[in-house]
Amino acid sequence: MTTSATVPAGPAHAARPELAGTAARTLVRCRDLVRPSLSAALERLHAWPGEMAAYSLGWCEVGGAPTGGAVEGKGVRQALAVLSAEAAGAPGESALAGAVAVELVHTFSLLHDDIMDGDGMRRQRETVWKAYGTGPAVLAGDALLALAVQVLAETPGPHAAAAVGRLSGTLTGLVRGQAEDLLFAARPWTGPDAVRPGEYRAMAELKTGTLLGCAAALGGLLGGAPPRTVSALDRAGRHLGVAFQAVDDLLGIWGDPAVTGKPVHSDLRQRKKTCPVLAALAGDGRQARELASLLEAPLPLDDAGAERATALVEACGGRTATLEEARRHLDAARGCLRGVPLAPRAACEIEGLLEFLLHREV
Repeated sequence: MTTSATVPAGPAHAARPELAGTAARTLVRCRDLVRPSLSAALERLHAWPGEMAAYSLGWCEVGGAPTGGAVEGKGVRQALAVLSAEAAGAPGESALAGAVAVELVHTFSLLHDDIMDGDGMRRQRETVWKAYGTGPAVLAGDALLALAVQVLAETPGPHAAAAVGRLSGTLTGLVRGQAEDLLFAARPWTGPDAVRPGEYRAMAELKTGTLLGCAAALGGLLGGAPPRTVSALDRAGRHLGVAFQAVDDLLGIWGDPAVTGKPVHSDLRQRKKTCPVLAALAGDGRQARELASLLEAPLPLDDAGAERATALVEACGGRTATLEEARRHLDAARGCLRGVPLAPRAACEIEGLLEFLLHREV
């Protein structure tokens, strides 16, 4: 099977150019708003972990030379914080501390996750632990986590304590999700102890959804939204997180290596328990049994084995089921947003971002 530059198959699933353009402008606007505060926060770090943090954010090369932003991330979490404040009727600037905090926590989690997963590449270049070493990468992650809490605790106004409390709960969720993800690796592919799709969904909500929910909730909280609206924003972000992870899983098998920066069929080669694979194995047909045999084999998957496993995942409905899972959770996120009064323009921007993320390539 050949790889595809976009995850969904066929022209009916292609992202509309105007949608992509609108969402990209939203992300750029929010990044531009947050960037000065994020940069000022990093300047408070020791120069060495500060450089590693800037490298992880795509702002510099090893040694500190600027990149010009060519490998900078999308900034989804900081954008959600800004847009949620605007949806609450407040200026986006009111959410800057929350936007900075969630971006710092996200970067911290990537540094540590790359070490735990043994991933050597991210955004088409070496991960921090590969470029600087494992110990320094752990240190940089610790520094970012501490800085995130400090930035939020120093937020002016009456909401700092509630914001820190929400972030603390989010960190507990992140750890629980990562623990489950690591434990999944030791569980069998089949039998009574196999990982079930529902378990994976719960892990994805913790590992990915909690921080996206926190980003939206912090934006609403710092923007003065009432508790019911903050709760709805949190739930919407959690649903978005499950959808976001589902698309990540699709990209891990069918993503274009030139775009994702990862080898073709990378998740299958690493035998990661992801949504498409678990959905495919949930059936009991001949092809599902063949897929399980390939994944249970003691030797690494060669090119032919990876191609065959990919074909079997698709034949067993794993790709379709995962895309449907993403759509269900995006619909649920929209339902959360439409259930509370929000400023129309910002709400429209958030919904446009949701749709765009379903069709993203990286």
